Amino acid sequence: MQELVTTIEQSELISAIDTVWVSLCAAIIFFMEAGFALLEAGFVRAKNAMSIIAKVIMDIAFGGLAFYIVGFGIAYGVSNGWFAFDTGITDADLGLGLRVSNKLFWFIQLGFAIAAISIVSGAVAERMKVWAYAIFVVIFCGIMYPLAANWIWNPNGWLALRGFNDFEGSAAVHAIGGFAALAAAIVLGPRLGKYGQDGEPVAIPCHNLPLAAVGSFILWFGWFGFNPGSTLGAVGNWELIGTVATNTFLASAAGGISTMFYTYFKYGQIDITMTINGVLAGLVAITAGCNVVGPDAALLIGIIAGVMVDVAVILIDKIKIDDPVGAIAVHGVNGLFGTIAVGLFASDGGLFFGGGTALLLTQCLGVLVIGAFSFTITYVIMTVMKKTIGIRVSRSEETAGIDAVSFGVEAYATFE
Repeated sequence: MQELVTTIEQSELISAIDTVWVSLCAAIIFFMEAGFALLEAGFVRAKNAMSIIAKVIMDIAFGGLAFYIVGFGIAYGVSNGWFAFDTGITDADLGLGLRVSNKLFWFIQLGFAIAAISIVSGAVAERMKVWAYAIFVVIFCGIMYPLAANWIWNPNGWLALRGFNDFEGSAAVHAIGGFAALAAAIVLGPRLGKYGQDGEPVAIPCHNLPLAAVGSFILWFGWFGFNPGSTLGAVGNWELIGTVATNTFLASAAGGISTMFYTYFKYGQIDITMTINGVLAGLVAITAGCNVVGPDAALLIGIIAGVMVDVAVILIDKIKIDDPVGAIAVHGVNGLFGTIAVGLFASDGGLFFGGGTALLLTQCLGVLVIGAFSFTITYVIMTVMKKTIGIRVSRSEETAGIDAVSFGVEAYATFE
């Protein structure tokens, strides 16, 4: 009898510790939305700063409710490999071996869903109608993101069954958000004055670089809930948590440093805006494989990501796709790279560690399908809305600024 009581007490203690750990990480992940808001607001012009805040609020409120009502069931219900639907999911056995309640698991997953859609908000900044954006948020968080989560993280998902490794979303969060951002930016078209008569891009300076930097620091901090929190429990996972946290930091620091050096030697001075995105690129790239690569590989992944982000930003600009915050380069390009990097650098199964091509091919297949799915569905949705309700603000509203016209406020009021 005493042994039974002791076993029950141990089980409750384990659940209690894991609950505290997951709750803490979920709260940190949720706070990342403040980072998105400040980063994106700082990178746009002052006349549109509050519209960014509004869009991030929509990401949380509209996206959160859509994920609760339908999205979570699609992601984690009983899956046929491609799709699931279960309205009673919070009371079901998800088959994940959780030691925390399903409701808490829903809340931490909510953070990933709204992070994915927040990637899109920056790429459509300064020119998209607010209510059209809200509609897309609902579709994205209610259907699009949950489908990718089903394929990757549901025990019966087709990619999960193939051994696809995306520990915390280089593909499921960042690639899907980045390629949705790409499609949305293409359909919307560039901001007024972004390209001159000769077709060359015209720089539109961000209005508050310190604000953007603070946003990036919040995101950097939040990533240490984002990645380690995906262990979904502290008990028995202390070594894995340490590995994930260490790799996350090493890749992010290496990303920032490589961008500093790359921009210094390319332009003759350090580009601090690009360095901010270099740190984020390193974080995005390591997110898929932070559980399976060694620290040296994490450093190399970050170094490559820090260079790739600058190259991608310049290329995207040259082909006349206007992305005010660099979301496509940071999240789309490096989400793609980070997912593929697992197949190259994984200590067990990676190509460079004698594992052959099996894991690499699986990683390539998965991220390419997710990227194509996200781009295609977003392009169709945006095109339909463009031809019906309209997705772009009027020329006069764009010139005056969305804040004053749509919200009747300014980010920086003047006082007499």
